[in-house]
Amino acid sequence: MLSAVSTEPVLVLVSAPTEGEPVAGPGFALADPTVPHLDVNDLGAVRGDGVFETIGVIDGHPQALDAHLLRFARSAAQLELPAPRLDVWREAVLAAVEAARSAGTLAAEAGAKTVLTRGVEGTGVATGWVRLSAAPDMSTARRDGVRVITLDRGFPADVAQRAPWLLQGAKTLSYAINMAALRHARSRDADDVIFVSSDGAVLEGPTANVLVRIGDEVITPPTDQAILAGTTQARAFDFFAGRGLRTSERRLGVAELADADGLWLTSSVRLVVPVTTLDGVACAVDADLTEGLLRHLRTVTD
Repeated sequence: MLSAVSTEPVLVLVSAPTEGEPVAGPGFALADPTVPHLDVNDLGAVRGDGVFETIGVIDGHPQALDAHLLRFARSAAQLELPAPRLDVWREAVLAAVEAARSAGTLAAEAGAKTVLTRGVEGTGVATGWVRLSAAPDMSTARRDGVRVITLDRGFPADVAQRAPWLLQGAKTLSYAINMAALRHARSRDADDVIFVSSDGAVLEGPTANVLVRIGDEVITPPTDQAILAGTTQARAFDFFAGRGLRTSERRLGVAELADADGLWLTSSVRLVVPVTTLDGVACAVDADLTEGLLRHLRTVTD
């Protein structure tokens, strides 16, 4: 039986994280999560030069694992990192889950974080690991929703095409701006943020995608606006389509959020939370639809 809460993470060091490296055995090994492993000269630590994914694990099943690994590879390509050896990463994630299961510490909801860095400066050898840990308790946010503010992201919606070196749309380790945005939200008595482009387009949250219901249509901002493609958002669209709602990706203006019939944030571990206030103004909340979406997202997939 899976535990409700686990305080013991599982760590897997990936010894053959990228293509072209020799593979000894499976290419990964379990490691003690309580002792140091990362070199202080690793470029992931000193420059944030790396990529990651966080994969939700429900009842021992990694959700949308292949979709996450493909996004992991796309992010690595944007940073011009060596291509991840996805077969090794897939087995490493499954090994972490099985290790927690065998130890009796696998929580009903957990997160498996895959990390690939450029490695220790000057070596040309990438660093990789998987860390599995219990998910924090999301029940209150899922039930009661979150208060959100909009913040200017500081660039236009087409920045990914105009300035690809800014790495918008890649899931990099450089999350300082995202965390600063969340701290700013809390200083304004809010829980989360929706970023807006300098030319007025709705983008995404610091750690979430945005879903908006307007009438019988559910919309998410398109990925060509420097937005990370959402694996949970894709599963949410499947749910809405099954309810007879149209789904689309298109540009949204901030004014459209205020008049929406529903507004949600989706992410791999939190799954989905309804937005109850936006910039201090109450939002429409469909509790039944939200609960149905949450049940769908908690259903075990591949």
